Amino acid sequence: MVHQKVVIKNPTGLHLRPAGNLCKEAIKYKSLITFTFRDSTANAKSVLSVLGACVKCGDEIELICDGPDEEEALTALTEAIEGGLGE
Repeated sequence: MVHQKVVIKNPTGLHLRPAGNLCKEAIKYKSLITFTFRDSTANAKSVLSVLGACVKCGDEIELICDGPDEEEALTALTEAIEGGLGE
């Protein structure tokens, strides 16, 4: 299991479009991919779960990847978030 903290840079936070882009990236990997925000844990492969976390701009989440391709998944998702998730 690997994990890393990342700050959300999107001006509107993780609304529908960036949440969808995060899920599209996460689905590419076999590993279980979640993130924690405040006291909740969200499944990064589920748009509803990501939206339900209510992550805003400037919030810090902790990505957690556990599985056979965890290192690659963590690197790709971190880069996607730091790149603004297509926004």
